[in-house]
Parts: sequence; C-alpha cells; structure tokens
Amino acid sequence: MTIERNVFSTKDRLAEALADAVAQNLNAGLDQRGVASLAVSGGSTPRRFFQVLGARDDLDWENIAVTLVDERWVDENSERSNARLVKENLLAGPASVAAFVPLYAGTPEPDAAGIAKSNAALDCLPMPFDAVILGMGNDGHTASFFPGGDTLQGALNAEGPLIAINAPGAGEPRVTFTLPRLLDTRALYLHIEGDEKAQVLDKALQTGPVESMPVRAVLSQNHIPVSLFWCP
Repeated sequence: MTIERNVFSTKDRLAEALADAVAQNLNAGLDQRGVASLAVSGGSTPRRFFQVLGARDDLDWENIAVTLVDERWVDENSERSNARLVKENLLAGPASVAAFVPLYAGTPEPDAAGIAKSNAALDCLPMPFDAVILGMGNDGHTASFFPGGDTLQGALNAEGPLIAINAPGAGEPRVTFTLPRLLDTRALYLHIEGDEKAQVLDKALQTGPVESMPVRAVLSQNHIPVSLFWCP
C-alpha cells in the first residue's frame, strides 16, 4: 500500500495539521449521521495533538465519542493509564463534553469476564470510526500488537473487538482493539516523531515477518490508506 507522507518541521505544526485533518473527519461523520467516533493512542507522542484538538470549538463534541486503540490494564489514577492521559489533555475545554469510552474494566486481570465487560461498553460507539490514530514503538509495535505477544495472531486477525495481550515489552497486561476493528474506519493515521522512529518505519516498510515488527500488518493491508504524520 502507498503511504501518504506528511512531514513537518516542528511538533507544533504537526499537531495543528493533524488536528485539522481529524476535525474534518469528525465533522464529515457528524454531517453524515449526526454522531462521530475517534480512536486515539496513548504514550507521550500525542500529548500536544490532544491539546490542540481538544481546544477546538468548531466541533459538536456532545455528539462525538472518543476511545483508545489500546490500554494498559491499570486504573485511571495510575500515571501509566492512557485514559488518564486522554482525559487530562484531550477531554478538556470544549472537548470535555465528549463521551469517553475507556477500555479498562476494573477487574484485577484482563480475563474473559473483564474483556466481556469492556466489549459491552463499546456498544455505544458509532461505527465505523471516523478516524483512528496509531503510534509506533521503537520495537515496531503499534496499538498493543507487540512482538512476542501471547495473543498476537488473534489481535491481528480476530474480529474482536477487544483482546487481552501480554508481551515481554508491554509491561502490564494490556487490552487492544483487534486490527480488523481498527481498520473499520474512514481515516487511518500513523503519528510518529523523531529520527529514530523514522528509521524504525523505514525498516518496517522492508519485507520481513509481521511477528518481528507487527506494525507491518498495518502498513501492508489494503483496506484503508495510511496517512503518516511525522516530524523530527
């Protein structure tokens, strides 16, 4: 698949441009069906983008649902919680009235009962997504599709929507949308920053096993184009 490359000189310019693109996606969804949905990634990279998008007052946030592409199985009070990151940086200001659908269900482990509870909470999400924003780790993971993940094949192929996954590089147990569900979107973005991530991406675009760099499953699929947003 051909990747649309959008390169920016600074993180602020990237954040503004990505916020513009996602706002257009969300407004298109609102115009078509009166509601819209957005799935975002955690980590430190999207923080500035979250702040810029959440400050926009040209979106009908009351009719927008926001969720995460994946989550560590931790309480929202944890500094490791992606939900906490989203609430503190995206769901503030005008975006504070948006509906947020967390993936952590509050059980001790992401066992069958916990995942079933998380899946049930997703029933309120308008599908398909209007935009999905993925990140990428230096190990070639995206969402919680980690090399060595105990359920990696299921995460890449099962209908889901959610699946639990444990992996050596993941830290805590995690829950992630499966790839087929993330590809059920009107727009798909890959947001990465820094020269090291650019080198990882170049390697991922070379022929090789998906298991060693799971982001290849996103880059090689033919369901939805990938728009890359990158800055040094």
